[in-house]
Amino acid sequence: MSPLGSTAAEHLAALGTVTIEPGLSEAELTGIERQFGFEFADDHRAFLAAGLPVGGTWPNWRGDGRRNLATRLQLPIDGVLFAVEWRGVWDDGWGPRPARMRDALRTAKYRLDRVPRMVPVCSHHYLPAGSPAHPVLSIYQTDISVCAADLLDYVDLGQRRPDARAVAASTVAFWSDHIS
Repeated sequence: MSPLGSTAAEHLAALGTVTIEPGLSEAELTGIERQFGFEFADDHRAFLAAGLPVGGTWPNWRGDGRRNLATRLQLPIDGVLFAVEWRGVWDDGWGPRPARMRDALRTAKYRLDRVPRMVPVCSHHYLPAGSPAHPVLSIYQTDISVCAADLLDYVDLGQRRPDARAVAASTVAFWSDHIS
C-alpha cells in the first residue's frame, strides 16, 4: 500500500472535517474497479483502504448507488462534451472539426472514450486512474488546473508544502494538455 495515501487518510481524519467510515476492503476496491472499468491509483487506493470519507461532496464508494457513482465518473467527459457543443471547444489532436454538431460530438466522444479515466476524489477534484502520486486536478468542463501536488497535499490544503502545487507536473494524456 502507498504510504502517501494512508498518510493522507490519517491527516484527513485528524482534521475532523468529514466523517470517516472504516476503509474499503480489498474485495470492495476490486469490485468497484471491476464494476466501473478502472483501477484506482495506488495512493488513492491506500487512502480509501485506510478510511472512507463520506458526506459532503466526497464520493461514498460503499454507500452511493451505482448510478450516482457512474455519473460522477462520467462528469469530466460530459463537461468536455458540453464545452464542445456550447463553447466551440475542439482539441487539435482530434483532427479537423466536423461541420455538423452531431458529427463533432460523436468524434469528441470517440476520442474522449480513449483518454485516461479520471476518478473523483472530492467534488470536482480528480486523480487519473492508475497513476501513482499524481497531482490532484480540478476539472470543470475544459477548465482544468492542478489544485494539489498529490493526495496528501490535497488533504492538507497545500499547507504542508505551499509551493508544491506550482511545481507539480501533470502527466496524464489529454487532461494535462488542457491545464490552464
